[in-house]
Amino acid sequence: MASGFFERRSKGKAEMSFIDHLEELRWHIIRSVIAILILAVIIFLNIQWVFDNIIAGPVNPHFVSYKALCDFSNWLHLGDALCLKPIDVNMQTTTFGGQFFSSFSIAFVGGFIGAFPYIFWEFWRFVKPALKPSELKNTRFIIAFVSFFFFLGAAFGYFILGPFTFNFLTNFQISAQNLVQVKPTINDYLDNLTNLILGCGIAFELPVLAFALTKIGLITPSFLKRSRKYAIIVILIVAAVITPSPDWISQTIVFIPLFGLYELGVFVSGRAYKADQKREMEEWS
Repeated sequence: MASGFFERRSKGKAEMSFIDHLEELRWHIIRSVIAILILAVIIFLNIQWVFDNIIAGPVNPHFVSYKALCDFSNWLHLGDALCLKPIDVNMQTTTFGGQFFSSFSIAFVGGFIGAFPYIFWEFWRFVKPALKPSELKNTRFIIAFVSFFFFLGAAFGYFILGPFTFNFLTNFQISAQNLVQVKPTINDYLDNLTNLILGCGIAFELPVLAFALTKIGLITPSFLKRSRKYAIIVILIVAAVITPSPDWISQTIVFIPLFGLYELGVFVSGRAYKADQKREMEEWS
């Protein structure tokens, strides 16, 4: 499969050997890493502002999502169903270098998220020569679409799922006498936040993935419709994995948009499939 990919890629460029392809791939990776490092340095130099105003947002009682969710709940006439109890938690570190090394984690993850459109652009530049003209026909805005759904998912994980998850985990009590206090480490918090943001960002690529797989002939809209019941089970599992908290509210909040994205994928796949069928009929006529 890899050799076939490189053969197709060579047809779109001057004849290149396998080593030449690897060399070009290396430079795509290097440029992507440089972009991540540039943003990581900027974040690291402003780490205190970034942590106080962005990273610690979901556990800040004054976080914008708390008021927005409560107002939304009242607008739906659900009372205080979506109003979250304020979180009062102080994070800690158990090592002398804990805060210093956590700054590096924040910088690199933030650099990757910020540089995602450029990283995908570099990936697309490498893959594009291997695609047929018919496969490239409807990929004009692919970088914008992929970036949009990634950032949409990341925002969902940060603004919606994050507050629900950390609120539940902080206020859950195993003791009726409140004998156990929650004092999470900063690494635990960062791991959970990173999983939420990146997990949702990747999961929200479902429509783009459905479009791409339809264009290369691996799936059809009828296949997606037949697989809906299996997709529901998979999405429930993904929702359980993405959400660190085991409460059904957080998992439902993840399930609903993911299932909506699956249905959007069915629609996008249908449009792409019809376009391919129409083109084939025109070529035969």
